[in-house]
Amino acid sequence: MTSRIHLTMAASAGACVLAFGTATPAIPAQQEEARVSVFHGIPGLTVDVYANGQELLSDFKPGTVTDPKSLDAGSYDIEIFAAGRGPDGAPALEKKVEVPKGANATLAAHLSPDGKPRLTAFVNDVSKVDTGKARLTVRHVAAAPAVDVRAAGQPVFTDLTNPKEQTAEVDAGTVNADVVLVGTDTVVIGPAGLKLKDGTSNVVYAWGNAQAKNLDLKAQTFGGTQ
Repeated sequence: MTSRIHLTMAASAGACVLAFGTATPAIPAQQEEARVSVFHGIPGLTVDVYANGQELLSDFKPGTVTDPKSLDAGSYDIEIFAAGRGPDGAPALEKKVEVPKGANATLAAHLSPDGKPRLTAFVNDVSKVDTGKARLTVRHVAAAPAVDVRAAGQPVFTDLTNPKEQTAEVDAGTVNADVVLVGTDTVVIGPAGLKLKDGTSNVVYAWGNAQAKNLDLKAQTFGGTQ
């Protein structure tokens, strides 16, 4: 059974290329375009991604994220197949997604807390950031319990659960970050150096499967000064 995500700009909610070519999926006419990227966070599964029956991504590997691409607003039936098995077979994952006018969004294929594949749509905050600052958003999309995210050993985000996100504006520069089990010093990811450029919006995905010991981070950056 399919389910439906509605992206709204108030909501707090990859490498390969989005290949629309001439076979653009059928969408309502005369709609303003959105900017949409896709993150693949399901370990061990290379996939092909289809929208309304048309292939968008092929041989899409775990831990990758596409650049944002223009997409007409409208309703999309997103189907994800093991690479080479679509579109006539049964998809590994399917969801109906409503893409609103003018949105900047990322569709994340990832694991639920208990390790089941799921799709989650996030709206990206790409509004202006003050000079000398960077926006940092961390999204928990891993099969793992609640975590705290630290910078230089100090908690920045606490009690973050799948599939939630938390956001803060921080000083631009390189941040030495790690992810620990909530309320502890038990490191489950990192440390990792995050380069946060002046004026950018940065999204970090904590993804993978704790039981399989393959948790990792993937960063996505929007805009900013050069």
